[in-house]
Amino acid sequence: MIRVLLADDQSLVRAGFRALLDAQPDIEVTGEAADGEEALRKVRELRPDVVLMDIRMPRLDGLAATRRITGEEELKDVRVVMLTTFELDEYVFEAIRSGASGFLVKDTEPDELVRAVRAVVAGDALLSPGVTRRLIAEFAARSKEPAAADALARLTEREREVMALVGIGLSNEEIARRLVVSPLTAKTHVSRTMIKLGARDRAQLVVLAYESGLVRPGWLG
Repeated sequence: MIRVLLADDQSLVRAGFRALLDAQPDIEVTGEAADGEEALRKVRELRPDVVLMDIRMPRLDGLAATRRITGEEELKDVRVVMLTTFELDEYVFEAIRSGASGFLVKDTEPDELVRAVRAVVAGDALLSPGVTRRLIAEFAARSKEPAAADALARLTEREREVMALVGIGLSNEEIARRLVVSPLTAKTHVSRTMIKLGARDRAQLVVLAYESGLVRPGWLG
């Protein structure tokens, strides 16, 4: 059973999401929070698999709450999905940098919301390649000089190649075609790379690819 915590200051939004998710045979909403402080407290208490976190909330906003959740070792298995009003919310970039596994617009289709919850728990890509590319462009525009590439020393040549392809926004299927391997093999390489680098998910691999200098601005083809 996938356990979900809803964090949003609008009770109607929470009620709508709860009704949709509780209707699924493999998902249950274990709690709700109306602000970031309450969300943090309930995450520590309930240890959900996924938190659907609104960015703008009173007392402690979703971005700050996400940083605190992803910064606590005992909560390392909790995945945070940010909820935004607009797909290109000004805080989405910082949300991914803070450890969020992805983001959804609040008016997303019901089926897409359910799929996203399942995908993030499975460790699959929550962000579509198109959204990932926009995120990369934003990251490239704001990034400074790349950090030292010491972390990449533990990767094999093929894992570096796969990480670079993840960094330019390719899906597992696209990586498989590019490298002429099976999608399962591509997914395995991505998973091993995340484990070696301590990345929580695919979104963090994108950030690490830029911060290490493995991928540079303009490599979006």
